[in-house]
Amino acid sequence: MTKIPVGILGTGSAVPEQVLTNDDLALRVDTSDEWIRTRTGIRERRIADRDTASSDLAVLAAEKAMQAAGITPEEIGVVICATVTPDHMFPATACLVQERIGAKQAAAFDLSAGCSSFLYALSTAVPMLQTGMYRYALVIGVETLSKIMDFEDRSTCVLFGDGAGAAVLGTVEEGKGFLSFEMGADGGGGQLLIQQAGGSRIPASQESVLARQHYISMAGSEVFKFAVRVIGSSSEAALKKAGYTKDDIDYLIPHQANVRIIDAATNRLGLDPEKVFVNLDRYGNMSSASIPVALDEAVRTGKIQEGDLLVLCGFGAGLTWGATVVRW
Repeated sequence: MTKIPVGILGTGSAVPEQVLTNDDLALRVDTSDEWIRTRTGIRERRIADRDTASSDLAVLAAEKAMQAAGITPEEIGVVICATVTPDHMFPATACLVQERIGAKQAAAFDLSAGCSSFLYALSTAVPMLQTGMYRYALVIGVETLSKIMDFEDRSTCVLFGDGAGAAVLGTVEEGKGFLSFEMGADGGGGQLLIQQAGGSRIPASQESVLARQHYISMAGSEVFKFAVRVIGSSSEAALKKAGYTKDDIDYLIPHQANVRIIDAATNRLGLDPEKVFVNLDRYGNMSSASIPVALDEAVRTGKIQEGDLLVLCGFGAGLTWGATVVRW
């Protein structure tokens, strides 16, 4: 069967209005602006208010992406919401978004693969379109991580922020669009980055709340070493599958977790830093939302031009990793 070439037709993003700076955090935990900046590169992040859920940000990003793509909600065949902070355990946040944007003909489901979720969602949606199952797909990466952050734990609360990014996928010219994917997981590292309670293993209880098990727990140094190893190797593997080398990259859009991890990937790939998009200084780690928000900003600011060869790459809880090569 001949595969239909599939690419990104439009992008959109949305972040909360409230800004939480490093100095603001220093009033709540034992930390400082210098300590956070030198170790992570983060200066500030966006925080959703009490009444804003993941679906609210996802709807805003989705509407912008559809407008950019020039399509109507009724044309969407499937909505995939990549998130680790859904509105509810069920129904899927994607179903809530589908109803609110008016995508009446669309199937809808959530996908959870940690900070790699958006890449996993892309790798799921693309084959659906390549085989003609659907004409358009709406893929959204959204998080309200502030809802599950322990603001008494300075090792994690300084890292994360809230936001949403979306992409409309559809048919593109031959030779353009998604050229390859490289996805992977190592469940042996699952305990290194985890929200322990709230599922069937440790259901919500007074004991789990008092033990602070509903917050993000992370073995920072171990996750860092894992990330440095896989973010470059997965990008190189995806490039090889597509028939390219690191010398062919025009722009790298990495997961925005830590500037030192991004620098390590930049060095491994031998890229000019000008070819690497970085916005974590303003948003922190938005998990599933970090890559699509960065992609949207890069597109809207004109950094990405038609014909550019892009690599999107990331890693996250699971442990998971992924990379994709895209001809814009």
